[in-house]
Amino acid sequence: MSQRFSTDVLIIGGGAAGLCAALQLAEHARVTVLTKGGVTSASTHWAQGGIAAVTAAEDTFGDHVEDTLVSGAGLCDEDIVNMTVASAPAVIHRLSSWGVNFDQEGNEFHLTREGGHSQRRILHVADATGRAINETLTARALDHPNIELMDDRLAIDLINLSRLGRYPSRCAGAYVLNRSTGHVEVFQARFVILATGGASKVYLYTSNPDSSTGDGIAMAWRAGCRVANMEFNQFHPTCLYHPHAGSYLISEAVRGEGGVLRLPDGSRFMHKFDKRAELAPRDIVARAIDHEIKRLGADCVYLDISHRSKEFILSHFPNIAQRCADLGIDISKEPIPVVPAAHYTCGGVVVDQHGRTDLPNLYAAGEVSYTGLHGANRLASNSLLECLVFGHNAAEKIISQLDRPFDIPILPHWDESKVTDSDESVVIAHNWDELRRFMWDYVGIVRTNKRLARAQHRIDLLKQEVNEYYTNYRVNDDLIELRNLLHVAELIVRSALKRHESRGLHYNLDFPETGERAQDTIMFPGSIDQLDILKPSA
Repeated sequence: MSQRFSTDVLIIGGGAAGLCAALQLAEHARVTVLTKGGVTSASTHWAQGGIAAVTAAEDTFGDHVEDTLVSGAGLCDEDIVNMTVASAPAVIHRLSSWGVNFDQEGNEFHLTREGGHSQRRILHVADATGRAINETLTARALDHPNIELMDDRLAIDLINLSRLGRYPSRCAGAYVLNRSTGHVEVFQARFVILATGGASKVYLYTSNPDSSTGDGIAMAWRAGCRVANMEFNQFHPTCLYHPHAGSYLISEAVRGEGGVLRLPDGSRFMHKFDKRAELAPRDIVARAIDHEIKRLGADCVYLDISHRSKEFILSHFPNIAQRCADLGIDISKEPIPVVPAAHYTCGGVVVDQHGRTDLPNLYAAGEVSYTGLHGANRLASNSLLECLVFGHNAAEKIISQLDRPFDIPILPHWDESKVTDSDESVVIAHNWDELRRFMWDYVGIVRTNKRLARAQHRIDLLKQEVNEYYTNYRVNDDLIELRNLLHVAELIVRSALKRHESRGLHYNLDFPETGERAQDTIMFPGSIDQLDILKPSA
């Protein structure tokens, strides 16, 4: 029999968006926060660059808005951009009051500049801003009596009451795998916030942690929510290239502070692709690097900051310098080998300015969502800002509804009576690897319709195998995440096939020009065959 938990607000994900919402809500309600692992499992923890916010006298909201709109290639929602940018100073004040100590220069914030920004406006904590924010918010959450943090929990599916009969459509909780016990638990809640991050793990090479498997996007899609602009996958231009580096990101701030990109022969090349050179938006820089690597048959290109003083480098990029030093690279004397890697999912679950999805009582905040802020390409360091603004907005909207009565039935247990343990886990491992490889090869930085069709064909075959597994065997981590990645992959591929142009992060050799009309790609529930949704008992 499944163990049951009940709470006012269930938050799935323990990064900046989830924890910000939890701290806001905890003054008014009981909050439960679920994470796959600990504090380091969220993408927030690994964010190096910082938060974009207008704090300098010479900067303006108008400049920040314009930079965001230009980077978004015509697909940003201007009202959302204005709201988010205007909210940024309050976000910084709130974080500072909670104990995040941004780097200072005299009595002012030390600001850096990143690609696509016309001004220095990136607040940071050395080169580990995300870690500082996540650790601070986690510590405050652990100390709050109304917040319960539960680790080693992997959400399987959301519970939409309309699918249980005679109830209106409404989110009432989730079925969740306890990774420690292997059993599925029932979490019942008046409201649910998805803060699960993005889906870059769908690609073979990514800068993201292993948790970025598109869980929230896939669950919301299966529960009946619209998903938008999944074809816009941001590839960070500079991931450390080394056989023992894992997925280590070299912050865009390195280029913002004067780092230059070089070919293996030492020559620079970015000026040939964009007048902004290394400070061009990420989509342009990533495509330029991809082009040069393929043209030369090279393994990587090089990011060189060695012309700056050693003192400057160690004070601004201590963690990057140490990580490279551990691998035998002295960045004060030699360039850093880098390659592009999948980094950020610009599309996601469609939400409004309050983080509300199509399913009543279900909210989404952060990378899992599509707010309209990023458009076709995210401006650097707008992501942490979005997490904190929409985490706050979602919490405020939920607080305004807490006094409403809710009739929630006792939710059915998860039924494991007709499934067995699988003795062929190698099949799941093989399918996981196959999916990520063909997504990298066929749905990467540069696409064609033929490559996309090949990817879709393989997705169709994998869906049959995964559906059989999901129907007949007990769920485990790999199966749940593979199922989610498969849904996300299909959303990406079908969205890419619907866009007959190249715009922002989506570049198709069959449609190299940008169309006159900027239009979102909206995927409606039921437009793609879905796998089994739930396994509740009758």
